[in-house]
Amino acid sequence: MLKTTPGFDRIGDENAFAVLARAEALSASGRDIINLGIGQPDFRTPDHIVEAAVKALRDGRHGYTAATGILPLREAVAADVHARTKADVSPDRVVIVPGGKVTMHMAILMFGEPGADILYPDPGFPIYRSMIDFTGARAVPVPIREENGFAFSAEETLDLITPETRLVILNSPANPTGGVTPRGEIEKLVEGLARFPDVAVLSDEIYGRMLYDGAEHVSLASFPEIADRLILLDGWSKTYAMTGWRLGYAVWPRRLADLARKFAVNSYSCVNAPAQYAGLAALTGPQACVADMVAEFDRRRRAIVPALNSLPGVTSVTPAGAFYAFPNVTGTGWKAKPLATALLEDAGVATVGGPDFGIFGEGYLRLSYANSLDNILAAIERIRGFLERRNG
Repeated sequence: MLKTTPGFDRIGDENAFAVLARAEALSASGRDIINLGIGQPDFRTPDHIVEAAVKALRDGRHGYTAATGILPLREAVAADVHARTKADVSPDRVVIVPGGKVTMHMAILMFGEPGADILYPDPGFPIYRSMIDFTGARAVPVPIREENGFAFSAEETLDLITPETRLVILNSPANPTGGVTPRGEIEKLVEGLARFPDVAVLSDEIYGRMLYDGAEHVSLASFPEIADRLILLDGWSKTYAMTGWRLGYAVWPRRLADLARKFAVNSYSCVNAPAQYAGLAALTGPQACVADMVAEFDRRRRAIVPALNSLPGVTSVTPAGAFYAFPNVTGTGWKAKPLATALLEDAGVATVGGPDFGIFGEGYLRLSYANSLDNILAAIERIRGFLERRNG
């Protein structure tokens, strides 16, 4: 009998992909399904980015690159981070990776082991918890509360740090809640981290350019006092509608950058070259495409929140970032995951149950408004009809 190592018995999943697969299967069977489950922009990758990849292929950019990525792309990342955060970033601290999850894997594997604690946001991106469990470390959830606008609490986070804590994972703007943590709270957290100089920080800022209503993205990279222990995670997937390109980056503390390089060498070797040239075109080319996409997400956000609040038993705070609404559905009388399943199977609307994002996600659904406004409004009416039929 084959026997795997214990870590593989603990590894989790990302149920948004299971929801996507079920939604596609129902569609293939002839059902009319509106998918508000998967978190990816419904826009095409901008043409100038696609053309850069095509040109790279035609120019013969078919081979290996440096494990950390081509130098022009790492230089462009460093320049972009500096422009947005004022942080001085050397290109030799930048590692280009095949999607944001790889940086999570690297960081959590570096610091996670039996006897170690790793803090992560809950509700939060499910791969945080999955990879912590894989390493055998103790996963310590940081509650992300609706009454705080789904911002993390610096005080609550700091109070959870113990002598065993090795890594703290932060995410703002956040998946699945759309919450944005304000500057004052982040400053309080950074100040408090001075008491814990041996704790590393992984800041997931993949939604950093998706902000609304004047919300401010305060990057952890803008605080030089934690630069020697901060791992910054970002990439192209959400900002430039490049989810399928599998392209992300991390900025590592100098003392960890070579470990990240070795991880790349030992796992995926390098990111495919044409995708890197596409990423270069994205960062150095026109940015109007980003503003246009965010403006359209904002238009949908302004429609979905009042529509959700009009549903019986549903209330929704207004998200300040990303492209997710995270309505409270406790008033419907349903548990979140059974409701998400019933909405898909009976009403033809794909959503993701809050418990798929952590223990504090019970009572909530995640709806992505990275779909057309017409589809969003049609989906809400289907949900209304379902709730009135089943709860009437």
